[in-house]
Amino acid sequence: MRPAVADKSNDLSSAQLMPVGRETVQDRVYSELRRALIGGMFEPSQVLTIRGLADALATSTMPVREAVGRLITEKALEALPNRSARVPPITIERMADLLRTRILIEGEAIALATERMTGPDFARIEALLHEWDEMRALKQPKDVDREVTLNQTFHFEIYRSCGSSVLMPMIESLWLQSGPCIRVAIYAFSEAGEVDTAQYHRRIVSALATKDVDAAREALAADISRPFEYLRSKMLAEEKLRETSK
Repeated sequence: MRPAVADKSNDLSSAQLMPVGRETVQDRVYSELRRALIGGMFEPSQVLTIRGLADALATSTMPVREAVGRLITEKALEALPNRSARVPPITIERMADLLRTRILIEGEAIALATERMTGPDFARIEALLHEWDEMRALKQPKDVDREVTLNQTFHFEIYRSCGSSVLMPMIESLWLQSGPCIRVAIYAFSEAGEVDTAQYHRRIVSALATKDVDAAREALAADISRPFEYLRSKMLAEEKLRETSK
């Protein structure tokens, strides 16, 4: 009796097939717009047209329209007539709401990360601080984009250590809404001659290194409060000036 021969016609276990990515054009457009919003590449109150975004992204209007719709749902953009959207304007009330929520959510993330961060984690954030120092030493105005990116990377390197798959999307949503405010604040700091922002990050790292949860929360709150409070003071001063000039 001949031994049974396994039918390998449907056996693909040994085939050298590469996984096929399922990312669509819409996904790529959405990811790029998210990156731009988180990085503050758009100004507060800036109007964005579907056609203008499609031309900038070298794609058709359909994936842009769908991506913009998702961002409107996430409160990162506001719907306007004529197939356009707007970056939400900066108001004192909106900033207070964002700041309060960020301190709550990101404070919990850093508290969890305090107990979980390892040597390699600290090495990565120390490398970011070193890069920040080098950038600030050059004092180039064009480095605003780089500063925004480094700031985001620094925070998210820490938050990824929190171990919570629930907190991370919430934090990303908050950064989506905060991005335009942060960029305006960076320009305001530069105009005022304030450049030593790395000290706030170093306080966070010191608290993480000693596994001091309360100190880590406090250092984080001081760091993310600073741009919001600065803008609030600036807006109140400008509002007072307008009233007195009437």
